[in-house]
Amino acid sequence: MGYGITIRVRGPYALFTRPEMKVERVSYDVITPSAARGIIEAVYWKPAIRWVIDKIHVLNEIQFTNIRRNEVSEKASVDNVLQVMNGSDKPLFISTTEARQQRASMVLRDVDYVIEAHFEKVDSMWGERDTIEGHYNIILRRLRSGQFFHKPCLGTREFTADVEVIEDRKDIPKSIYTGERELGWMLYDLDFSDPKDIQPRFFKAKMYDGVITLPGGEEVRQ
Repeated sequence: MGYGITIRVRGPYALFTRPEMKVERVSYDVITPSAARGIIEAVYWKPAIRWVIDKIHVLNEIQFTNIRRNEVSEKASVDNVLQVMNGSDKPLFISTTEARQQRASMVLRDVDYVIEAHFEKVDSMWGERDTIEGHYNIILRRLRSGQFFHKPCLGTREFTADVEVIEDRKDIPKSIYTGERELGWMLYDLDFSDPKDIQPRFFKAKMYDGVITLPGGEEVRQ
């Protein structure tokens, strides 16, 4: 296991979309491991390291609310982008006025999480100047000073997250929850080993006293 960090992540709204919902967006009950990893990578990402989420603490009560959001109904075509890169005169944009549509969303409100994570070496990308201590000191420095590559978000870009480092695990706040709670199957991450056939991976989430301990590889399913 690599060097670990503990951060607190808060925000007024969050949306961690369930992939089985096809039309309207419905959030999972809590943040997914992939979304938690995305928050850390917004602060510090390098190809030489890989972030792994160990535990998620759910501090506040799980609360939902309904909102309506403007979204675009299209996305940029890969073929169109490649043609433009090769010299085509085709327009390369999406008209938000023409492609805009309103969609209802069931989102979380007043979320507050503590995320425990560590990073591991990516051997194929590890260089002579890379050191475990160096990467660890950089992430701590960036967290302490509030630096990030892009603003961390809670599922979607408009729901920004406040992130702070917890230096001592004794300072982790207590969750409102006690006992065991089943959260069902949740998205763990996406498997990019075959870029032409990206596969979702799921795990059965359980919360003990407000803490979700992430499983090992044998407990994660496609």
